[in-house]
Amino acid sequence: MTAPAPTRTISRRAFLGGAAGVLAAAAGGGSWWALDRFVIDHVEVSNASAYEAASGADQGTTTTTNGTVDGAAYTSDQASITISTVVTGSGDATVTYFVADVVLTDATVLRSAFANDEFGLNITADPSDIAASVGAVWAVNGDYYGFRETGIVIRNGVAYRDAGAREGLAFHRDGTVRVYDETATTAAQLVADGVWNTLSFGPAIVSGGAVVAGIDSVEVDTNVGNHSIQGDQPRTAVGVIDSNHLVFVVVDGRAEGYSEGVTLPELAEIFVGLGAVTAYNIDGGGSSTMVFDGALVNDPLGKGTERGTSDVLYIA
Repeated sequence: MTAPAPTRTISRRAFLGGAAGVLAAAAGGGSWWALDRFVIDHVEVSNASAYEAASGADQGTTTTTNGTVDGAAYTSDQASITISTVVTGSGDATVTYFVADVVLTDATVLRSAFANDEFGLNITADPSDIAASVGAVWAVNGDYYGFRETGIVIRNGVAYRDAGAREGLAFHRDGTVRVYDETATTAAQLVADGVWNTLSFGPAIVSGGAVVAGIDSVEVDTNVGNHSIQGDQPRTAVGVIDSNHLVFVVVDGRAEGYSEGVTLPELAEIFVGLGAVTAYNIDGGGSSTMVFDGALVNDPLGKGTERGTSDVLYIA
């Protein structure tokens, strides 16, 4: 079945996240451009869940059944999730992070959801609200695709954007996950090859079970507010242990005495210690969020409140 053509609308909403900083950077003549590009919602596909259903991409997929929560663990016929908390260091050097060990029997159980069920630029909602809207038992923030206009965006088997620009991560329907060069392929080809979801952020931080060299000097983008991802920061990343066996790590940071955050090499070392053969960095900072059984697992920025983001990965 051919998916209906996406509708495009533009709506205006209040300042979100770092919008004030964006405007400050653009003060003196470019403020309207900054508002339009970084604050005002640009909805390209409304009711994305219906758009995906009409595409037929869900054919052959499964949903979780017989799921139960027991403390920090979840089990169903299609997935198991075990969440652990790790605290290292002391004083100002304390680091607190959370690990979700995820084992699937069907890779399509790991899904993606957009804020407000809309695809486009600048559309955000708290990760816990996105998770609640889709009945997620567990979720982490995604790649904040809505902050940029580039990257390949495939979600739940449907291609939304084809603008290859960086090193991406592809989740395949057969349970394999691989790092790939977005500029060397197309969204259509990836879907034809069985890709279920993609993330466009990076960089890859573990390859072949070892820390990737040079990640301490990588820049993800060159647009306003996202030049560097270096230093001790809150982080979210995903690691691959085997087919259908993933580990997600959320590191809290910028909270003195609770968690200072980690560098990318330190994040990579965490994944090596967990046995990951591949690991990939996704959106971090105040966006770093893990939700389980309707509650926040971590403490974003040590403030107990979330920052809106454009998407999550989740298990229903």
